[in-house]
Amino acid sequence: MYSIEVSNLRKHFPNQNRDVLAGVSFALHARECAALLGPSGCGKTTLLRLLMGLEQPSAGNIHLDPAAAAHVSYVFQEPRLIPWRTSLENVCLPLELRGGRGTATRQEAIDLLARLGLAERTQHFPRELSGGMQMRVALARALITRPKIVLLDEPFAALDERTRFRLQDLLLDLKEQLQLQYLFVTHSIAEAVYLGDRVLLLNRHGQIDADERIEFERRDQALKLSPEFNARVRDFSERFVALESAA
Repeated sequence: MYSIEVSNLRKHFPNQNRDVLAGVSFALHARECAALLGPSGCGKTTLLRLLMGLEQPSAGNIHLDPAAAAHVSYVFQEPRLIPWRTSLENVCLPLELRGGRGTATRQEAIDLLARLGLAERTQHFPRELSGGMQMRVALARALITRPKIVLLDEPFAALDERTRFRLQDLLLDLKEQLQLQYLFVTHSIAEAVYLGDRVLLLNRHGQIDADERIEFERRDQALKLSPEFNARVRDFSERFVALESAA
């Protein structure tokens, strides 16, 4: 059974002379995680916004498993934390908006921040946190509602490489610990191969140019040094160059 099904999805904005997405179709099984890769302007972010319901499709269909449809969270490119709220208060915001202000949910937020390595930062304001810490708070805020599906729009792009690697591994750990399914938008080919059970490569015409399953026995940073990992990265790099040449 599929948890996400997208069929012939099209999106056109009135101020543009072409479809941003032009007939995108794919399906993901429950807990199957996908990385969305492609050049700027190919519709990756638009696809996430459509899945979240922040935009409406011009044509085509999106079907989410009813058990997951009400439990979808979104992580933006930047943390978007409220500056006058502490880390804990930022994480609790979705609970407050849903009417849950009890001690149990607050404790859950504290536990989640601790799991993300922020046990000593619960009362810090965003300005007192590094970029990587802010992104971890944003991730905790997305997870506090116990989502089935998390949509991530290049959340690690602005971070230094060391922090980015740590958060990649953290996301993989959370996938297993919390039984998460995610769709992860990135411009990094290596990141897509590392984080995706599937990699969907979009071209500049808003179409899926490749849909590849990625299987490794293990996923840790040492994997990135292996021949099999670099072969997959090289393959997608060649496809990416071909897309750029055809544009």
